[in-house]
Amino acid sequence: MLILMLVLMAAIVSWGKDEPLKVEEIQVAAPKSSEVRVKMLYASVCHTDILLANGFPIPVYPRVMGHEGVGVVESIGDDVTEVKAGDLVIPAYVGECKTCESCLSEKSNICLKYPLIFNGLMLDGTSRLSVGGQTAYHAFSCATWSEYMVIDVHFVLKIDPRTPLPDASFLSCGFSTGYGAAWKEANVEKGSTVAVFGLGAVGLGAVNGAKSQGAIKVIGIDKNPRKEAKGKAFGMTDFINPEESDKSISQLIKDLTGGMGVDYCFECTGVPLLINEAIEASKLGAGKVIQIGAGEPSVSINFLGLLLGRTWKGSIFGGLKGKSDLPIIYEKCTNGEIQLDELLTHEIQLEEAQKAFELMKLPNCVKVLIKI
Repeated sequence: MLILMLVLMAAIVSWGKDEPLKVEEIQVAAPKSSEVRVKMLYASVCHTDILLANGFPIPVYPRVMGHEGVGVVESIGDDVTEVKAGDLVIPAYVGECKTCESCLSEKSNICLKYPLIFNGLMLDGTSRLSVGGQTAYHAFSCATWSEYMVIDVHFVLKIDPRTPLPDASFLSCGFSTGYGAAWKEANVEKGSTVAVFGLGAVGLGAVNGAKSQGAIKVIGIDKNPRKEAKGKAFGMTDFINPEESDKSISQLIKDLTGGMGVDYCFECTGVPLLINEAIEASKLGAGKVIQIGAGEPSVSINFLGLLLGRTWKGSIFGGLKGKSDLPIIYEKCTNGEIQLDELLTHEIQLEEAQKAFELMKLPNCVKVLIKI
């Protein structure tokens, strides 16, 4: 198979913190032995993209944006056997080798052989991207806001072509992260009570995952009143708008749970104040807080709240393993168990993607879909 060594294409690039995103012509190299090059069809916007553009967790620029998306394999490296040209695939920023200690365990989804990539480079320490003659960095394991991307095959999942393409993009990170947090990270038991802080795509995924696990009360917390209808569409039973009360969020949650607090809190915002409220809102002695949202590099925690028997646990990708767990979520979507119609609120073309972050600020925005 003839592989073009270098292709020129349009992509959305971040040049620095607080700098506007720009449409640039970039160069994308051919895939190396364990890599694939993918022609992107759709991508979508996640709040993590805003963090990456602002230099979290590592400020490397220029950075080609995007980690959610779906596309068709254009070419493969010499050692790739699990996908072929023409396959429909999505990226997963968590790899899975199925042989290391973590992959063989139910305790962690962070593969030791194919680790999380934060430095914007491929596993060999180099980039497949350049712009204006200089190295450009990937978002995580990939860069989806581009006409083509290169990604290591161990971070790729082949999906059923019956999957609606917008849904395929949304499930490659945000919604699946929340759903997985309830299913895999917390393993919410039937009859549990749950609170979800922040009803974006991740939070709505946590709501839906908790409800699917059999939670009897799922409380959604968001200061945007429009999120009440969104939450109920995914299984939320109660809604708290903290701006409508003088009480603390934790007290409002306790008021809905007979003063006990909830069995599980899913903190999807990364806001330090809300992290502490989530801890305080969980049950004494047994409550668990799953930390999904990211923001500040460090936070001050109410230590006494943890000493009283609560657990605060960090989560990457909702505890999901890309090869083993994601196909189950995609199957639920394909057979109608998971309905994602309520997520899509805005659709733009690739050349308009520099306004994606402004759209995310709109009160009616949940997910922005980028047509490539």
